[in-house]
Amino acid sequence: MTEELYRKVFENNRRWVEEKRARDPDFFAHLARGQAPAFLYIGCADSRVPANEIMGLEPGEVFVHRNVANLVVNIDANANAVIQYAVELLKVEHIVVCGHYGCGGVQAAMQPTDMGVLNGWLREVRDVYRLHAEELDSIADEAARYDRLVELNVQEQCVNVIKTAFVQKSYRRHGFPTVHGWVYHLDEGLLRDLEIPFVEALDHIREIYRLD
Repeated sequence: MTEELYRKVFENNRRWVEEKRARDPDFFAHLARGQAPAFLYIGCADSRVPANEIMGLEPGEVFVHRNVANLVVNIDANANAVIQYAVELLKVEHIVVCGHYGCGGVQAAMQPTDMGVLNGWLREVRDVYRLHAEELDSIADEAARYDRLVELNVQEQCVNVIKTAFVQKSYRRHGFPTVHGWVYHLDEGLLRDLEIPFVEALDHIREIYRLD
């Protein structure tokens, strides 16, 4: 079964190529010339949340970075390199941090269990809980509490994006990118915009984290 599934991937790939070329014979030639995405999408690595598909965008229209629980960690060279590349070279106009309800990473962070390498990573989510403990602890329903933590985690990761020098400098000089926080409903397939007030957040953050 495993070998059959592996071979099926290549069959699916050939079918996908045929479908794309049937619609547009120059599709791949156009992609090969370069990319100019308007969006940087920072999302969870969960296999059920394919970035460009849920956004209804084609290949080449969204630059993607994914990890467990859609985190933007200050010392994560990978995430910071992606943000810098997207902002300074690709000139993206929008940066989206997208979480999803039912996130296993967020749920795992709330378990008092030694998870090895994941301990340090998921501590970032636990820190979000600590920052908002009063609100979260007031939510009696456990499922509702998890959902709210997913939202607050997105909010705090947006703050982490805004803290970066790349975003601050670009916005001051060019008026973009704008940072957005979204949550994806797995059971509905719909995106929810948390409507984070970017300009207000940027001004507040720059009082302490100003880097330009």
